[in-house]
Amino acid sequence: MELQVTTLAGESAGQVSVSDEVFGLEPRQDLLQRMIRYQLLKRQAGTHKAKDRGEVSMTTAKMYRQKGTGRARHGSKKPGVFRGGGKSHGPVARSHAIELPKKVRALALKHALSVRARTETLIVIDDAKAGEAKTKGLAAQFAGLGLNSVLIVDGAQLDDNFAKAARNLRNVDVLPVQGINVYDILRREKLVLTKSAIEALEERFK
Repeated sequence: MELQVTTLAGESAGQVSVSDEVFGLEPRQDLLQRMIRYQLLKRQAGTHKAKDRGEVSMTTAKMYRQKGTGRARHGSKKPGVFRGGGKSHGPVARSHAIELPKKVRALALKHALSVRARTETLIVIDDAKAGEAKTKGLAAQFAGLGLNSVLIVDGAQLDDNFAKAARNLRNVDVLPVQGINVYDILRREKLVLTKSAIEALEERFK
């Protein structure tokens, strides 16, 4: 598959050949859904916690006599029916992460890339570099390319000026190639890859 390469200024910079095994697959919605669910559950904090009756600090003295009051029998203020008591079956700190085989995760990334290539929302640029860390100039270049909601993936090392200029732009994410993931690809309207990012992806999936 041949993809057109452009510059940030919108000028043509030739073509690049990409593998059909990475960018030319028939997208599978089930794989993408499984991968997004895996990512979202893995990053969920799971720090919610409520104390049960064994963890609260309350008196365990008999509150009132056993009989003759007309009230329920209680020997402690720890149950949840009392103010300050422990919660029954409350949330506990835990991991929400689920298991997903490594091969499935790799295949899902290929399908996400294929979705962008098939829907023509994949743009290849020669490099992602900026002469100075100025957001205004970079915003003008993005407007010229029609980039409003975009994920930009560069090589292993990001250009400092480009990353600083882009971080103040709304709906713009910049990642090194090792950070590329299915959720970030699909949550933005377009995907921008540099030539070095494509080379790294091709090498990764060999």
